[in-house]
This record gives sequence, C-alpha cells and structure tokens, in this order.
Amino acid sequence: MNSANIRNFCIIAHIDHGKSTLADRMMEITGTVEKRQMKSQLLDSMELEREKGITIKLTPVQMKYKGYELNLIDTPGHVDFSYEVSRSLQAVESAILVVDATQGIQAQTLANVYLAIEQNLTIIPVINKVDLPAADVERVSSEIINLLGCDPSEIIPVSAKTGLNVEKVLDRIIEFAPAPNKSSVDTSLTDHTVVSAANSETRALIFDSYFDDYRGVVLYVRIVDGSINKNAAIQMLAAQTSGIALEVGILKPEMSPKDSLNEGEVGYIVTNLKTTREAKVGDTVTLKKAPAKNPLPGYKNVLPFVYAGFFPVSNDQY
Repeated sequence: MNSANIRNFCIIAHIDHGKSTLADRMMEITGTVEKRQMKSQLLDSMELEREKGITIKLTPVQMKYKGYELNLIDTPGHVDFSYEVSRSLQAVESAILVVDATQGIQAQTLANVYLAIEQNLTIIPVINKVDLPAADVERVSSEIINLLGCDPSEIIPVSAKTGLNVEKVLDRIIEFAPAPNKSSVDTSLTDHTVVSAANSETRALIFDSYFDDYRGVVLYVRIVDGSINKNAAIQMLAAQTSGIALEVGILKPEMSPKDSLNEGEVGYIVTNLKTTREAKVGDTVTLKKAPAKNPLPGYKNVLPFVYAGFFPVSNDQY
C-alpha cells in the first residue's frame, strides 16, 4: 500500500482509563475481528493481563478503514510499564490521548503526554466513559485544554464501552494524523536528508520482541527504509548478530504472513535466533547483503527491575 494511506498511531492513558476497550471497539467497527470472535480486551493476550485487567506487553494490530491502513499499538498505562510506552511511541507518528470523564487527568496521563510531545507526535485528545453518571465532561475538557493548549472542538467525547463516537476518532486519525515519515523515527534526519535518502538501504526499528517455544525469536518492527522479504538474511546493527527472516507479516491481531514488509509498515518478523539478547529492543534490523551504515537512534539498554518492600511484623512497630 502507498505509504500516504498508512497511519501509525498508539493509545496512551492512565491505568484503567479505557485504552484496551477503545482498541476493541475500533477493531469491531473496522471489521478486523468478527463479532462472534470478539472478547473484551482482545489485545491483552497474556494470562496475567486478562486476570488483572491491565495491559503489560504492547500489542500491534492492523486495521483497514475507508481505504486506509491503520496500525495501532495498544500501550500499557501502569507506571511500572512506562518504558514499554516509550518504545511504542518511537514507532508511530500520532497518539490518541484517552482521559477518563470521571477521574480527569492523572499522573500517568501527564507522564505519557510528555513522552509523546518529546517524540513530536500529533496528539488526538479523547474523553472516555462519557456514558457514566459521574462523568464531568466540562471539567475534564478544561483540564485537557490547559495541558495541550488545544481547541475545545478538537476533543472527542466517546464511550468505548457502547461505541459512541468511536468512528469519529477513526476519521480524525485519517484526517489529522501524519503519514509515515522517516524523521519521526530517525530524529537525526532533517527534511532535506529525508528527500535525498534513497531506498538503497533497509532499516527497521525493533519496538518489541519475544521468544516463542515453537518458532524462535519474534520481532515486532516498524520499517523505516526499504523492505524486508521472507527468507531474507538480516542483521542487527547494535547486537552485531545475524539471522534469517523465516516469516514476515502483519498482525490482525493474529499473525498474517506476507511476502514482504515495506516502508512505513508495522509488522512482525519470525527469526531463527535463539534468544532475545541477539535482537534487543531499540536495535536496527537491516539486510545482511547490503547493511545500512547508520543505525536508527536506539533505545537505552534497560536493566531489569526488582521491587522489594519491608514491613514490621506487628502494627505497633510501624
């Protein structure tokens, strides 16, 4: 598909403000998932996510709507997963900011907005849960206007649960969200270098990866330059490792294989790698036969976190 008809976006919000429910309604309206296969929080595939009702891993999905290809990345809202959010923001050009009509702007809302502004994303403000009796749309609207400096007409009041005004959100994405551009991912580029950059080299940004027991390491990528074909020999620039793209394709949200992933697209690559250490998040994937000279600005090498709490045995020692 022509990259002018592609829109890459994510949904950011505080925990429990309705991101995954909004993603459900979008998939339903665009016909990505049939009604009989629909279940709540469809993109939350991990057992722990469904048990706790929160989003932990970022899950991409491709939707077709009015002749456009919409690539959505559903992001976590919990403060412990803010790094997951920052990864997805580099792979998109726009973000839907979801705010609960009963709670208003919360701490994680601010943190995510500042991350989005840092990446120069187009922000589309949405007030969710307007169908609840405790909803205070006027107050929350003024909070969003103070935060973003936007016009009141730009804020869309929706109910992700009932589907109210969700089509307006999709129309707004098509109308206002920019088409894929290399400078949004590679911040070192200027408009001049974007124009002069030829498609001679291939670069893709890894924004998530996981190990599948049956298939090996699966990469979620955004193609920035060129294309990656099935069975192509690939190389990771930062990790200095190489492998084979055994399968490439898009997520609908289940895997749907293709012959190639092209510039501007978001999809997956099934590799023959044995561990995710060989293809770290933020690394640049390129073709082994014609490797790119400059890697994309990578993410930081994140260290694992361990949280511990200490409490006295009896309350009187508190």
